[in-house]
Amino acid sequence: MKTLITAVPSFDSDMSVRAYRLYSGNGASLLGMMESAASVSDSVISPGLDFIKAIGVEPLTGGLPLFIDINEYNLLMKEVFNLGIFPEQLVCILSSKIKADDAIVSRCEELRSQGFKVAIEGMPDENSKNPLFPFIDYIILSVDDFTLDSKFIDTLKILTKSKCVILSEIHSMETFEKLAGISNTQYCGSFFSQPITKKASKISPIKINALALLYRINEEDFDLGEIADTIGRDPSLSISLFRFINSVVPRKIKSLRNAVAILGQKEVKRWATAAISIQLSEDKPGEITRLSLIRARFAENLASAFEMSVFAPRLFVMGLFSLLDVILDCTMEQAVTEVGLNDDVKAALVDKKGAFYKILDLMTAYERANWDDVAMKLVKYNLDLEDITTAFVDALVWYKSLFEAMDDDGDDSDEEE
Repeated sequence: MKTLITAVPSFDSDMSVRAYRLYSGNGASLLGMMESAASVSDSVISPGLDFIKAIGVEPLTGGLPLFIDINEYNLLMKEVFNLGIFPEQLVCILSSKIKADDAIVSRCEELRSQGFKVAIEGMPDENSKNPLFPFIDYIILSVDDFTLDSKFIDTLKILTKSKCVILSEIHSMETFEKLAGISNTQYCGSFFSQPITKKASKISPIKINALALLYRINEEDFDLGEIADTIGRDPSLSISLFRFINSVVPRKIKSLRNAVAILGQKEVKRWATAAISIQLSEDKPGEITRLSLIRARFAENLASAFEMSVFAPRLFVMGLFSLLDVILDCTMEQAVTEVGLNDDVKAALVDKKGAFYKILDLMTAYERANWDDVAMKLVKYNLDLEDITTAFVDALVWYKSLFEAMDDDGDDSDEEE
């Protein structure tokens, strides 16, 4: 898989994820291999479309719409129609610089008639006279291209009367808060996961206990009886565990100790990692939980590529706790102190150095589609592009499977009761 691929969320004003945007890159081109051939290939072939055709949309978005860039060739050749996915799952992004001739307009009209939606990136010139404008559902604007003053806000309010506007490149909560609240608008950028630089007055004891349990079950070996007793002191976790095991084991379970004994360490870890992560982040955007878990698996998967397979469990913990400051509303140093993470994980998360930090740094660049930075790191650390992309895709699939049983268990449990 010689393609770099990631999906970046867009939020509404309430910080709920409404869609994802696919970012892809030609790995050979970025790494300087067969540059002239790659540049020609990029003009007619979309690695993103090939990727979606291979694995579908669900692992990337969990059922939400996926925005994907398509070029003039993709549009004219009707490649979107051959992806084998439902039209409501896809939004086709066109450049505002695309030449809106009769053929392009006809294809956009055909996309809309088939149920697909269309976005245009950049401010369309002379909106009312643009022949594509009637077929556009979304306008994507980078806040870096504008002065965020009252004039810009007024322009947004006019645009959002007829189109949904997606504001991208929002990198701070201050910028988000300045722009939030405009109707028919979505927000995209790294603002939701930025590090906390101020100390919290006090961390909730409930969160500290949950963190301690999460850390414990992700150690290489743990006592199932002790874990069962700890879970038993938390009613919400106890109920979640019973529902989970009732969806997995076709018989009634009488006690928590019985439940964890039947599940075993592997399944207890799988359930508890998801359940506790959700509990910890319940007052945060859901994307925080998703990103933490994907980072955990991604880091674990990268262990062999960095020749650190023996440290795979610790790398999982590093990824899992890489947003701990955001979850606890405190500095990372304070958060790590509360949990008592080991030195190599602490060095990566707090000091941003050490062998583990190389992996965290690569993951952060990858998930934000900083492809030039990723390419530099692949060369610097002598990594294989295909190994990295495979590790990320596996993390997406793992995250999806992690929640499938938990999503389905509630109905089964209620019916039994």
